[in-house]
Amino acid sequence: MNSFRKPSNPHLQRNLSSEIGPFIALNQEIFAELLTFIDFAEKFTIGFVEMNFPPDAEILVEALKTNPDCQDIQFVTLSFSDANLRFLRDEIVQILPTIQIESHKKLVLIVESLEKSIGVYGDYPPVLQDLNFVRDAYKRTVPHPILFILPDYALTRLAKFAPDFWAWQSGMFRFQTPQITKDHAINEAQNPERIINRLEPPEKQERIDLLHRLLMEYKPTGHQATGDNIRRCSNILHQLGVAYLSKNEPIKAREYLEEAEKIANDFSDSTFHAEVLNTLGDSYSQQRQFDTAIAYYQKSLSISQQLQNPRGEISALLKLGNAYRDLRQFTQATTFYQQRLEIEQQIGDRYSSASTYHHLGYVAQELREFEEARRNYQQALAIKIEFGDRYSQASTYHHLGMVAQNLREFDEARRNYQQALTIKIEFGARYNQATTHHNLGSVAQELREFEEARRNYQQALAIKIEFGDRYSSASTYHQLGMVAEDLREFEEARRNYQQALAIDIEFGDRYSSASTYHCLGTLAEAEENYAEARVNLQTALEIYVEYKDEYWGAIAREALERLAVHLDGNKQRDSV
Repeated sequence: MNSFRKPSNPHLQRNLSSEIGPFIALNQEIFAELLTFIDFAEKFTIGFVEMNFPPDAEILVEALKTNPDCQDIQFVTLSFSDANLRFLRDEIVQILPTIQIESHKKLVLIVESLEKSIGVYGDYPPVLQDLNFVRDAYKRTVPHPILFILPDYALTRLAKFAPDFWAWQSGMFRFQTPQITKDHAINEAQNPERIINRLEPPEKQERIDLLHRLLMEYKPTGHQATGDNIRRCSNILHQLGVAYLSKNEPIKAREYLEEAEKIANDFSDSTFHAEVLNTLGDSYSQQRQFDTAIAYYQKSLSISQQLQNPRGEISALLKLGNAYRDLRQFTQATTFYQQRLEIEQQIGDRYSSASTYHHLGYVAQELREFEEARRNYQQALAIKIEFGDRYSQASTYHHLGMVAQNLREFDEARRNYQQALTIKIEFGARYNQATTHHNLGSVAQELREFEEARRNYQQALAIKIEFGDRYSSASTYHQLGMVAEDLREFEEARRNYQQALAIDIEFGDRYSSASTYHCLGTLAEAEENYAEARVNLQTALEIYVEYKDEYWGAIAREALERLAVHLDGNKQRDSV
């Protein structure tokens, strides 16, 4: 929402007054230049103020309003925090008639929060395109001096993507950030209670904005970080990479992770280097480029082994196991998980072993060794309960639900899923709720409660779309297709299957595409389109064979044999 601020109340002025002195002392010369600019500015005049943190902007505005040299100036702050803002001039023109201009005073507009719509990356943000295009109209429609308060990165983008507007500036004022502001920003960025993966999308974006502002402090545009700032810079780059991964933006994440990795490689901080390599591997895993991911994880593991750092080893071993599991190379995955478990037992890290038992359960589940899977999950759950880790219990309850569902213990499955969902809601883990809604839909579908199934799948899909998780949306589209097929809504079923298949192909998930080809085959069979059914089922079978999935391969063969009877019957009728 865009708005303009009324004059501060006395209480707020008293709170800020104690911070004005130190802030001005740090920026005495540039503040004096800004006062001179304001004094001489007439009609439409542009001034840019570089300030990386909003709290400092509040101090600056209050310092201007209370400065004796500004008694004849009326400052009005216009806040434009809408990330989708496009027509800035139109917004200002609408606001101007609502401002009660004080007599015998010069009106100076202060524009803030425009960095929200300018953004951090991407070419030609709409707000800057329009700013450049309607530059000449400002003289006529906004006949007042304007101060734009923006962070370094936003000013850089403004100069690049609105060069004509930028060229009209009459002043550029760069303020230094007080150390107390930097310390507060660092503490906020590293707050262990606000884990990035558990934050809602707006909060994630706030964290990313904060990290970009911090990065500008230690590595301003056009400059290289030096001294202690290099280490701080590399940490911020790594955190930015992690933050963008949490938003499913692996390519953007790598821009920062590769820079962090280069810095770590140039210095002797091998422990940090191993951590960054793991995160780089995660960026490729997110794109299902597992061979590249494994190369990074192996390099990280080698560094930790050379350092004799067992905690670094168990981190890399888990990621290697997960990558091979996703490649459905379960023997190799189990080997890495077992290596990790041995190290955990050697160093007495019982808590971390919960995660390893959980992943061993996952492998057993994929191999349809359900009792073995249940034993591992129950062992993981017992350790998590022992250590009071309620949040991560949700994942294990979820997988125990999957095991029970595979064993057709539907009441037990539903109880476990509901337990998982309760914990996720309790911790505000909205994104993670999607998988549990999905599986509750699957249980309802097994029980032929199709409308209940559809409601849960649609709820899961809405969350996945909200968080930009396109890849896992495929499985929910697939299940919605199955529900529609069960309800004999064949066109709706086909639309959902095709949507799922398109996503699987887009992400190179060949194995998952097999089940969708399979369902497209059974759908065509139900519509008595036997030739199309055979093509899809044959494609599914080829993939099952490729991935050594004997269980589903057998089911596909049975379906093809059944189709052969229909096709032979059709041939005989045609010959008659």
